[in-house]
Amino acid sequence: MARTALEHALPAGWIDEVFEQNRHWQYTRELLFSTVVRLMMLVALGLRSSLHAAAREAEDLTVSLPALYDKVNRTEPALLRALVRGSAARLAPVMAAAGTGHPSLPGFAMRVLDGNHLPGSEKRLKPLRALRGAALPGLTLVVYDPDTGLAVDLVAAEDAYADERALARALLDGAAPGQVWVADRHFCVRPWLEGLVAARSHFVVRQHGNHPRLGEQGEWQESGACETGLLREQSITLEGSQIPWRRIALSLTEPTTEGDRTIWLWSNLPASVSAAQIAQVYRRRWRVEGLFLRLERVLHSEAGRLGRPRAALLGFASAVLAHNVLSLLSACIEQVHGSEPRVSVFHLGRQIGAGYEGLMVALGHGAVLTGREDAAGVAARLLALAERVDVGRIATSPRGPKRKVDKPYVAATVAREHVSTARVLEKAKLMAKKAP
Repeated sequence: MARTALEHALPAGWIDEVFEQNRHWQYTRELLFSTVVRLMMLVALGLRSSLHAAAREAEDLTVSLPALYDKVNRTEPALLRALVRGSAARLAPVMAAAGTGHPSLPGFAMRVLDGNHLPGSEKRLKPLRALRGAALPGLTLVVYDPDTGLAVDLVAAEDAYADERALARALLDGAAPGQVWVADRHFCVRPWLEGLVAARSHFVVRQHGNHPRLGEQGEWQESGACETGLLREQSITLEGSQIPWRRIALSLTEPTTEGDRTIWLWSNLPASVSAAQIAQVYRRRWRVEGLFLRLERVLHSEAGRLGRPRAALLGFASAVLAHNVLSLLSACIEQVHGSEPRVSVFHLGRQIGAGYEGLMVALGHGAVLTGREDAAGVAARLLALAERVDVGRIATSPRGPKRKVDKPYVAATVAREHVSTARVLEKAKLMAKKAP
């Protein structure tokens, strides 16, 4: 099942074609770009511990390890975006044919935008060894579709201190009518919002403290309540513009972790979408944080070992590609067996890793698909294979909310003390026996 999804999402011929269409300075001699992506995918899925280990076990690798790392270190960010966009475009029709996905806002396609700094890398590069602070190898902007679970676009920057607002302008070429872009306050800037309007897209953005200057402001009107508080709404225009937008004030029943008691949202959605629906759409923006958590802890982007910015960005993009494949698999499994219990991406990845070696021995490295299957054919094959999956082995293990425990202040000397766990447990047993 995993090989079927991988071969459809990332066929070698298509990857090399993307490389030729989007490359600027790189070229192909003996090492194909599809080979590099395949090796990085093995690392992202946890099938190999590192790129070095994947390369040593690759029988078809015809170049030296330095040549491989040289190609990885020179991978252009434009290639990464083309791969993520292209793979998502190949997987979305399969999901539609399989009948998966549940729209958050009927009639609209959701796009959640957020930035992500790659975690600090190991300081293997000589110029970094004398530095005490973390070495950040890059910054990415990821566009996530919460209805399908796919990352549909990605902008990669080698400079970890690059301006997210400036990078977001590159995403406007992917904006289309009927889309709703949801973003945090960092993206409440006039050029980007007006770019979405020009593309006939919609947006739900949290108001920034230094937001664009307003022109006319209408009267506040009560708009009912939602799960988290009371809602008010007014009509606004930007300075020098006559296009009316909506501003929604959500007065929270409980403050946020930052102490905010009111959340201000801007939107250009039509009046048919209520203020409560807009607030709920923004609330679901946090799903993209779950995506970043899965990329970091479940899938191995290897950014900590690949210290050069372009190599680390390739590792992150490979993890995004792997996540899209796992999202398709989990959606097909839930379509066949029901949405409860939910499929765990972590356990699904572990099951794929456990059976990978045996699958290679049984089937070899030959293609599972012929290359002539359409989206409906691939979806039918995945749904048929999903019927054989034991959902209990890959289901999530939900837990209740953690109880809040107040930890009083203690001196540093007390905090640094250590104890013997065995002695503490033995003492607790004795105390329990003495208790009446």
